[in-house]
Formats: sequence, C-alpha cells, structure tokens
Amino acid sequence: MLEQNLRTSKTDLKSLIQDAQDLFREATSSSGVRAEELRNKGAALLDNALSKAQDAQTAAMDAGKEMVDNADGYVRDNPWAAVAVSAGVGLLIGMLLSSNKR
Repeated sequence: MLEQNLRTSKTDLKSLIQDAQDLFREATSSSGVRAEELRNKGAALLDNALSKAQDAQTAAMDAGKEMVDNADGYVRDNPWAAVAVSAGVGLLIGMLLSSNKR
C-alpha cells in the first residue's frame, strides 16, 4: 500500500510541477493581469506539489517507524530466534565472501 501511495504521489508531483512550469512559461509571454493570474496559479500548483511531497515523506517515515517497532517487538519476544537468524545470515554472507576470493 505504501508503495502504491508513493507511486501515486510521484506521478501527481510530476504532473503538478509540469503544469506549473507550463503556466510560468505562458506567464513570461503574457503581460498585465493575465500574467499575474498565471503566476498565481503556478505558485498555487507548486505549493500543492510541496504539500504532496511532505505528505509522502510523512507516510514513508510512519511506515519506517512501524517496521522498526515491529522488528523491535519481534526481537524482544523471540531473542534466541533473532540471534539464530543473525548468526545464519552472518554465516551465509561469510561463505559468499570467502567463495568470491578463490
């Protein structure tokens, strides 16, 4: 779910930034009231993009904290299993590294 939200946010951000760039380009060729309207729309789009980026960052941080809490809870509930898994992973990495040197 987090991955889908991040993809959607990324797509939305690209779209918002592209729209803002288009508005700013049009504003440079316009003058007077129309240019001011276009600049204001562009600024609003960029503000919206910044807000979406901050929301995505917050969601990612929350998901990371939840994963850390889950891992911490598992290790506290199953310390010997955590030690065994860590030793197994260390042994596997050691075997892979030593086979690469030959």
